[in-house]
Amino acid sequence: MSFAAEISQGTEGISSTNTEILPSDPHHEIIVSVKDQKMLLMTDGKADGLYPVSTSKFGVGDRLGSYATPLGKLIVKAKIGMGQPLGAVFKSRAPTGEVLKPNATGRDPIVTRILWLEGLEPGNRNAFQRGIYIHGTPQENLLGRPASYGCIRMRSIDVASLCTRIPTGAVVRIISDHLPIHESLLKRLLDANRFVATQSGTPKPLCKQQT
Repeated sequence: MSFAAEISQGTEGISSTNTEILPSDPHHEIIVSVKDQKMLLMTDGKADGLYPVSTSKFGVGDRLGSYATPLGKLIVKAKIGMGQPLGAVFKSRAPTGEVLKPNATGRDPIVTRILWLEGLEPGNRNAFQRGIYIHGTPQENLLGRPASYGCIRMRSIDVASLCTRIPTGAVVRIISDHLPIHESLLKRLLDANRFVATQSGTPKPLCKQQT
């Protein structure tokens, strides 16, 4: 896909300043491991979900124009995807009306849901301006390896489910090391997630767009 398709060029409609107060979420934390290419969802301090992801194929960092994935502590500033079906295509954060199936050939746009991240540390302060998202991808066969242009990619069914479970204000930690839980627990979580992903239908309720 083109760089512009994944890294949005504007921030219209949402403030990018850290002075804006978002509702805090004390119950959930998302941990993304660049080394494992997995995302761990923690709920009230307990491991509650594990998902395969793709971070940037350009490595880690936060320099403008780098297309790298920033490390450190961020928050979910906005959730976008109100009422959209799995595979719904977005351009500049607006649905186009097109819907793609997983692993559809051709283009690789942003699909299904967008969780727009804002950095809370000096090392990720450009994340919001750069348009760093957690979002769905039709290239689900590439998950588990670095493949994005800075964002964190997920399966459509996974990102839709995640969007229903966490509010804006949820903390996201992107780390370069392995996930901080035992490998046996990771396997059980991943097996459980594979079972959920085989079930048909769109997770409900759908997340609402917030500005």
